[in-house]
Amino acid sequence: MSAESEVEVLRREGRIVVVGASLAGLRAAETLRDTGFTGSLTMIGDEPYEPYDRPPLSKQVLLGRAHAEDTALPRRRDIDAEWRLGFAAESLDRDTKQVRLANDDTVAYDRLLITTGTRARPWFHPEQEALDGVFVLRTRHDAARLYRKLAAGPSRVLVVGAGFTGSEVASACRERGLEVTVVERGPTPLVGALGGVVGEVAARLQRDRGVDLRCGTSLTALEGDEAGRLRRGHLSDGSAIDVDVAVIALGAIRNTEWLAGSGVAAGPRGIACDAGCRVFDVNGIVTDDIYAAGDVARSPHPLFDYQFLALEHWGNAVEQAQIAAHNMICAAPDRSPHLWLPTFWSVQFGVNIKSVGVPTMGDQLVISQGILAEKAFVAVYGYRGRVIAAAFFDRAKWLGFYRERIERGAPFPPDYPLVDRRTEALQPVDPALPDPHLPTHQPTVTLTGHSPSERRIEFVPSRA
Repeated sequence: MSAESEVEVLRREGRIVVVGASLAGLRAAETLRDTGFTGSLTMIGDEPYEPYDRPPLSKQVLLGRAHAEDTALPRRRDIDAEWRLGFAAESLDRDTKQVRLANDDTVAYDRLLITTGTRARPWFHPEQEALDGVFVLRTRHDAARLYRKLAAGPSRVLVVGAGFTGSEVASACRERGLEVTVVERGPTPLVGALGGVVGEVAARLQRDRGVDLRCGTSLTALEGDEAGRLRRGHLSDGSAIDVDVAVIALGAIRNTEWLAGSGVAAGPRGIACDAGCRVFDVNGIVTDDIYAAGDVARSPHPLFDYQFLALEHWGNAVEQAQIAAHNMICAAPDRSPHLWLPTFWSVQFGVNIKSVGVPTMGDQLVISQGILAEKAFVAVYGYRGRVIAAAFFDRAKWLGFYRERIERGAPFPPDYPLVDRRTEALQPVDPALPDPHLPTHQPTVTLTGHSPSERRIEFVPSRA
């Protein structure tokens, strides 16, 4: 049978399984049906809900402007799928092409797409995490519980970690009129994603809005009362804070543990796949029947020295899922590469923050437009003499302009006499990015080297 006829049989009567009932999983399923796949389609998800939108959970839901149960993703079409919800995938047998679920059911596939995404990193002490008043924020259930707790009017909220999620939670709390303490072990908020120069602006944003921001400090313990209710947080500087609510925002863990022993190149930084979303095995051989997309995937990008790039971005999940779905059911010459340029956004403390490219790769930074002190500017990141990324505080209209510069490798530092003139005499400086080998700072864009089989990494909490 020719390769082309095999593809036609697959498209007509093949079995495709999507593990991860997520944004990426849903958009992939819709693309499969849009492009002529008429075989069986099975969607596996560990939560009891069909795919929903996560960005509103830390914004509109916490502010009471949307209900957690109303965040279901809009459907572009009927996908005619069998939904297997509420039971996580527990193992993969590549020899028999079967996925085993937590309830011991098995699901057979001809093509497998993995979109298992990430989960919130928990607090390190399970008995403290179990206290009434301690939360993480990742799922619809998490958001609904936290909203109810905030609506009850706690005397003070402790947010542990000042990345994007922690900062957005703190912003929502202040908008609700709640007292908030943010504890961040790094020197500034957002330092892992944008560096310390831009992070200092984020710090001023928080303090100007009344946040008790404590950088260079870690949470060491949570204390409860005899009834199991949270009452106090102990910090590395020896101080203690009386709180009713603690939100642990220490970043995300990629959901790859279920692939242990399968022979797939998967680990703490994600699942390695090629630019066509085909997954590598542990020997560096690309598979033809297993694909990955979304937050759990990492793939090489030509703009960034062909390093494997792992992204926690809404837009990337959609784009990569569509590419993966297309490539799963077409002949090799018709496959497309996934070359999406990372783009991220956040709204916090009244400011719209966006970035494009990979700021964490930058070795220099310059403010090309606006003024840091006014919290409205464009920060451009350079890498070895070319523009590699840009961050925008209330200047998102320039995102397309800088995206084009990144894509063509424009020289750094930039000199654009025909756009808004630089109003701050800032020469290129070190962006003050933290050590990339420390996962504590949780950038949303991570470069993970050139090897599909990564070195093992371990998250070690600070005891300082």
